[in-house]
Amino acid sequence: QVQLVESGGGSVEAGGSLRLSCAASGFTYSPKHAAWFRQAPGKEREGVAVIYRNSGYTYYSDSVKGRFTISQDNAKNTVYLQMNSLKPEDTAMYYCAAGTSFSGSVWAFERYNAWGQGTQVTVSS
Repeated sequence: QVQLVESGGGSVEAGGSLRLSCAASGFTYSPKHAAWFRQAPGKEREGVAVIYRNSGYTYYSDSVKGRFTISQDNAKNTVYLQMNSLKPEDTAMYYCAAGTSFSGSVWAFERYNAWGQGTQVTVSS
């Protein structure tokens, strides 16, 4: 059974940092890429960062570029999201996702076969 478990969320003041982790287990196939998405109350889920497992290529949304860094430890089947210079508008539930499809946009939900339950990030001003 595929399982993605996020951790590392919490509350922080604006300008602070947090590091999210996503531990994967139970895969019967090798995911090709992993991503972090987020969803704030009353808003649609949006893509934040993507990393390709083999090449290490990364993509970031414009809203987090230069502040967030996605990385991976393939030996540990873990993906990380280092979040610096956090802003109140970064407040959201953050979800980890993994998938095998390369069809369409890197932000397309259809690319991802597995999703975690989410970890809450709250940034106060």
